[in-house]
Order: sequence, then C-alpha cells, then structure tokens
Amino acid sequence: MMRLTSISSRDVRLAAIAAAFGMVMAACASAPANTAQSHNAAEPDAQVQSERETYTSTEIVEAVSDFFGVTAEAAGVLVERIFSDLGEPVGYIIGEEASGAVGVGLRYGQGDMVLRGETGTQRVYWQGPSVGFDAGGNASRVFTLVYNLDSPDRIYQRFPGVEGTAYFVAGMGVNYQRADYITLAPIRSGVGFRAGANVGYLAYSRRRNILPF
Repeated sequence: MMRLTSISSRDVRLAAIAAAFGMVMAACASAPANTAQSHNAAEPDAQVQSERETYTSTEIVEAVSDFFGVTAEAAGVLVERIFSDLGEPVGYIIGEEASGAVGVGLRYGQGDMVLRGETGTQRVYWQGPSVGFDAGGNASRVFTLVYNLDSPDRIYQRFPGVEGTAYFVAGMGVNYQRADYITLAPIRSGVGFRAGANVGYLAYSRRRNILPF
C-alpha cells in the first residue's frame, strides 16, 4: 500500500510539472503572434498620419467663387485647369497684394493660410521682385492653392517661378511657383492690367519685410 501511495505522489508531481511546462510553451508560442497582431494593427494608423487630407474641386470652386465674388461657373473653369495640372491641394492662402512693374517690379502681400487637418489659420507675408516684360500695375486679391506641404513652417521660404499673367476668366489669372517639392498656385484678381512674362520669385515669411531681396 505504501508503494502505491508513493507512485501516486510521484505521478501527481510529474503531471504537475508537465502541465506547467505545457503552459509555458503555450505562452511562448502565443507571444510572437500577439506581437505581430499589434504591429499590424499599428500600420494603418501610421499610414493615415503620413498623408494629409486634401480639398476637392467642389470645395475649392465654392471658396474661390465666394472670395472673388464671381460665379461658380467662372471659378470652375480656372479651378478645373489647375486641378488637371496639379491635382487636389492640401490647403490654400487667402489674402491681398499690391504690385507693379516697368521692367523691374515689386510685389508685397499678406494673407492667412488654411491647411486641411490643421486648426485655425497661419499668417503669411510675401514679397519679391519681378523682372520681365510687364506693363501697368495692379492691386489684387489672391487665393493661393498649396500642394505637398507636410509642415506649415515649410511655407516660409523662397518660391521661384515663371509667370505669364493673363486675366482670362472674369478678371482672374493663375501662375505656378515651386520650391522643395512644394507647389503654389496663386489665383489673382484685381484692378489694373499686367501682360507678358516675368521671371522672379516670392519669399514667404512670418513677418512683413520691406526689402524684397
């Protein structure tokens, strides 16, 4: 009887050890799977954070129409041309500027930048020379579409461009400026007339600068 009791106790101990070993192995086997599952669940969030949302053509047409006081049809013709070249913007700048040129021109402006996904607006000033075949001068309202701007502070730099301004839709014209993979498309409307092509740049800054150089 004592022998049977001893064997039973040993069997119980072995069973307990086997059960504990099985639990450890099961935990080790399940750990990598859980880790992989958590990693995969985090990937969509990272992808969403790396892509800024954009504005649709309908939203921009409505905003341009309201800003310049033109019909949606007139704004739509210009916006459709820009969207066919550049696609949907991540934001826009609404403001006004004064400029003029007789061989060598100057341009100063200010406005508020709005970016999709950002709260509030950001104040922006711009200034720069323009050299080319210009005639007359203008005081314009400006609606600038912004492309590929992943950080608001990257707007504060110099944007060169080739500008052949022609008001062809309800007194509106557009040109493209590009720097550091960021593209700006200023839409202008205002009093005066400017014709031809001028070569220059606009420097965007946090504060107003008197000297455009």
